[in-house]
Amino acid sequence: MCPKSPFLSTVLSIEDPVSGPVKCDSENLNFHFILCFMRPTKMSQPRRAHNSIPKKIRVSTGTGIVLGLVDGKIDATPTTAYLMTYRKTKCSANCKFCPQARTSSGKAGMLSRVSWPAFPTKQVIDKLKEISDRNILRRVCIQALNYPEVFTHLQAIAKKVSETMSIPISVSCQPLNAADMKHLAEAGVDRIGIPLDAANSELFNKVKGKHAGGPYRWKRQFELLKKAVNIFGRGFVSTHLIVGLGETENEMVDVIQNCVDMGVLPGLFAFTPIRGTRMENESQPPMQKYRRIQAARHLILNGISRSEKMLFDDKGQLVDFGVEKGILTSIVQTGQPFLTSGCPDCNRPYYNEKPSGPIYNYPRKLREEEVSEIQYQLNLGRGSDL
Repeated sequence: MCPKSPFLSTVLSIEDPVSGPVKCDSENLNFHFILCFMRPTKMSQPRRAHNSIPKKIRVSTGTGIVLGLVDGKIDATPTTAYLMTYRKTKCSANCKFCPQARTSSGKAGMLSRVSWPAFPTKQVIDKLKEISDRNILRRVCIQALNYPEVFTHLQAIAKKVSETMSIPISVSCQPLNAADMKHLAEAGVDRIGIPLDAANSELFNKVKGKHAGGPYRWKRQFELLKKAVNIFGRGFVSTHLIVGLGETENEMVDVIQNCVDMGVLPGLFAFTPIRGTRMENESQPPMQKYRRIQAARHLILNGISRSEKMLFDDKGQLVDFGVEKGILTSIVQTGQPFLTSGCPDCNRPYYNEKPSGPIYNYPRKLREEEVSEIQYQLNLGRGSDL
């Protein structure tokens, strides 16, 4: 990462992948950040992409509103422009939680609870340039599906953006090798995200690896993350971890520590069941579990504690953060651990939830009553429901 309020008022109608056609209002429109990034199929040596920019590109609905491409009003404004490579057909990977997966019955233009409408690439980049000096969008994040030409497209898009305006560029993708990453860096990309999603090898294999019918392998992901750190530098490589796939808190905290030690920034997501996926009937994680993991991530990321200092019960639940209660309370009261985690200036408004809540990742500063509720969830103030 709310009480009901007019977070969004818009004339749009979209297809909600959970409940079907809906009016695009404050209860239903969420701004999506892709969780499922796909490994390209066999392709030739990475090519220079001066004249290979794709004709179309998708934008998240929130980004479209900010750019003036989509009619609507928003309260929690995205601070990153979220773009996605365009393809008429589905991804060639098969992650169980993703509506873009090869065997998913979800629509190609839908991810999570929002539509990613397609626009001419030139029009989107022109709109980005128009508002680039207003400090509304402070980063461009390009999401990649899996298809043979994806790295040619990513290089071309990144190069065009970097030539057009001065703005940091992130790419979330599944590189084949170090050469792919070097070409992205040469095109102007300053950060790369390579997803783990799952907290252990067994779950990884189940939801996006061999057992899921996908191309990914747990060991290979770590190899690519290490290569990415060598190319982009420590702190300039990210990964995504989804809480609620069946892991214990102990397993999630351990992989967070592993990533941080490698120089990789872990971004947290709450599993969200999406209609048309093979996990559409699964539940989101308990909020208390998510809060504990958010707090642990913050402590680890800032060098305040380590996974080895934390204590877990026989079910793997976190029971001691390895710091004094007063220190933990003061950190929780800032609200910082519960903001959206990811690249700098990424707030992904309402990806895991409706604006009315409950909110897993806050895209804005927390209110006093929200901090109080989190203290309650963590047994730090007015009681405990752990």
